[in-house]
Amino acid sequence: MALLIESVPLWHFETNAYVIAPDRGGPAVVVDAPPDPEGVGDLLAKFDLTPVAILVTHGHVDHVGGVDGIASETVRAYMHPLDIDMARHPRLQLQALLGSAFPMGDEELVSTQFNDLEHEETLTIAEIDFGVLHTPGHTPGHCCFYLEQEAVLFSGDQLFKRGIGRTDLPGGSYDDLMRSMADYVLPLPSETMVLPGHGPSTTIGAERDLNPFLQELQ
Repeated sequence: MALLIESVPLWHFETNAYVIAPDRGGPAVVVDAPPDPEGVGDLLAKFDLTPVAILVTHGHVDHVGGVDGIASETVRAYMHPLDIDMARHPRLQLQALLGSAFPMGDEELVSTQFNDLEHEETLTIAEIDFGVLHTPGHTPGHCCFYLEQEAVLFSGDQLFKRGIGRTDLPGGSYDDLMRSMADYVLPLPSETMVLPGHGPSTTIGAERDLNPFLQELQ
């Protein structure tokens, strides 16, 4: 099945928000919700899509801060349980990161009730099969989402074009990230398209060959 996959970089950190759907004019899944739910809504409206679920790669505010503006009784949100406490307190995250207050709007807490993600489960939503890969390292509960039939990986802040996710933030671990990379990400087929949380797309094969951070894993 040829899927509609579209994205837009949003908020101060230009986080890539993705919408995935079987076609225009129907149900869609959102991957990551930056603190700009209107921007996500505009992307959905552009293709006449109705969100039915939000898959959150991890609990950092630039990926989850807009979820309250999208989730509802008919739009379920999913996150790994190890990141949910982190996601609840975006202001504390930003103060730890930047050392000062940061504009977040009126809401200080993420109140959405999340459904737990489990490693290697398959979520079938809007007739699309999302494989869940728990890839700790950037955060304890970081997950990637793999569309095996389409050879697409939503890598969040695990893997970027010629880069990897930061591990110097609270809960980060370089050793865990590299172990996750070796066990679950790099074994994917070379032609797998990598759609990251920030920046341009790439492929697994290109990152095996050209990503300087991954040479120790070869």
